[in-house]
Amino acid sequence: MCIGSNVSFCSDKLEGWAKAYIAEGEIKGKQEGRQEGEALALQKLLAKRFGVTPVEITAQIANASLEQIEQWFDTAIDASF
Repeated sequence: MCIGSNVSFCSDKLEGWAKAYIAEGEIKGKQEGRQEGEALALQKLLAKRFGVTPVEITAQIANASLEQIEQWFDTAIDASF
């Protein structure tokens, strides 16, 4: 409990926790944004190279990790048909 002289200490602790929480949220938001951007780029690449992308493939891309999307992107670039 923060009473008297402990108020400053508790306030500093809460401020530190808040900053850490905000920073964690910013990092997560950037990762999610990058993943969404990479997914859209992959979908566009597939459509340009191979035509309409089936719904099932679009769903797999939407649920894939960033690492998997990057691997698929590289494979799609190198693919010949």
